[in-house]
Amino acid sequence: MKNIKRFSILALVLVLALGALSACGSKSSGGGDDSADKTIRVAASPTPHAEILNSVSDALAAEGWTLEVVEFEDYVQPNVATTEGDVDANYFQHVPYLEEYNKENSTELVAVGNVHYEAMGVYKGTKDSLDALAEGDKIGVPNDTTNEARALQLLAANGVITLKEGVGLEATKTDITENPKNVEIVELEAASIPGALPDLAFGVINANYALGASLTTADAVAYEAGDSEAAETYVNVIVVNKGNEESEKTKALVAAVQTEAVKKFIEDKYNGAVIAKF
Repeated sequence: MKNIKRFSILALVLVLALGALSACGSKSSGGGDDSADKTIRVAASPTPHAEILNSVSDALAAEGWTLEVVEFEDYVQPNVATTEGDVDANYFQHVPYLEEYNKENSTELVAVGNVHYEAMGVYKGTKDSLDALAEGDKIGVPNDTTNEARALQLLAANGVITLKEGVGLEATKTDITENPKNVEIVELEAASIPGALPDLAFGVINANYALGASLTTADAVAYEAGDSEAAETYVNVIVVNKGNEESEKTKALVAAVQTEAVKKFIEDKYNGAVIAKF
């Protein structure tokens, strides 16, 4: 009995020791070590964001990083993917949109680097000139809070409507005080406006979606001014989860994007529709 008892104790000690060694081995080689992960996954809108990111892929590779760009067509899923850790960062939005998203979703996403500004434009639908607007014509605007305000300000700057004084970039449809042609402001998902142009007199479209739909400056009747409040406010940024601002991945990504080479890429490819802001 004494020998059996001693054997049982030794067996138990051996099992515990093997378990401890297994745990240690798992910890050292199981992929939990962030320093060993050299892939940077970034959620982005296809145009121009993904295009700008892909232009720095070789530069990051030279530093030992693999860039993986995950494209999304909407303004919600990139933030969801970032919050849930499916990607390391995203690049598709400006700060006012980010702040509104955080407020509405109780998230803690933070901007870590300015990249570019896209001039929002009024694009032709069934009409070729704002002077041709008629009673009841429809104008499509983005349905998210920040971009709708921006669109309304652009329409006001071109005499289509008048907004309540002082509303600035918080304007909503309820702030319209004058509407001489009694146009109907139609709120649509931003990505859908280019496709809806055949049913609208005009559509106010974010540059990324306009570029994605192969719309050019010839298709627009008005753009935001380069020195407008919007130009300074709506700079598109790289975004990460709070706490990841100083990570190696974040620093490498921002450094790769904020270069003279990227400025030249933007100037050459987008002909003024996209402007570097760093």
